[in-house]
Amino acid sequence: MLQDLLQPGHAAGPAPRSEEPEPRTLTERAYRGLRHDIVCGRLEPGQRLRVEHLKDDYGVGAGTLREALALLVSDALVTVEGQRGYRVSAISLDDLRDLTDTRVRLETEALRQSIRQGDAAWEASVRESFAGLSVAESGGAGRDPEHWERANRRFHEALIAGYSSPWTRHLLDILYRHGERYRHVAIRLGATPGFDRDVHAEHEGIFAAALARQEARAALALEAHIRLTCDILTRYAEGR
Repeated sequence: MLQDLLQPGHAAGPAPRSEEPEPRTLTERAYRGLRHDIVCGRLEPGQRLRVEHLKDDYGVGAGTLREALALLVSDALVTVEGQRGYRVSAISLDDLRDLTDTRVRLETEALRQSIRQGDAAWEASVRESFAGLSVAESGGAGRDPEHWERANRRFHEALIAGYSSPWTRHLLDILYRHGERYRHVAIRLGATPGFDRDVHAEHEGIFAAALARQEARAALALEAHIRLTCDILTRYAEGR
């Protein structure tokens, strides 16, 4: 066992992930369906998740659905209340602030390390993902939100892909999903009008600084970009 630990190139944590493959099991399919509906708000914060009702909605048995819900508990998207069952995790400004602070710390450091360590393949991946994101953002207010979300996620993943830390990518994957949840909350609340935001310009600034290997500038641009959803929702809540 000690020899295994001393092997060069040994990395703990989950394997790197690019595009999610098709679900291989019924549990995975139900997990992804539930996760999507929680993130998008179809299943609302605090909503009771009754296995006997949901199993038909997702086309699986009760045991399979409970396995999927257990995975969502580990993602902190679902809470379990002893013998009382499952609920969609609540949302709050305090949670959003903590989530944002944690994501900023992890993702800006991962970007710095990626800029230092990234090679020509990393640069090519960042260019490709930014090109795809630019196309997704060209539709303005009429763009397909799910298409944009996928392109946005690919861009953020490409930025930190030069940093070989599977645990960092795994934790950021969970944090990104929660951030996506709050973005959907902002959209449903209509919390964006009145706040000037050019998301494409934000992405372009991060992209340019990263490829110029200006890590401090890139990290500051990324931090401002991540924090803006929290700032918008906070100002919206205080203005009501």
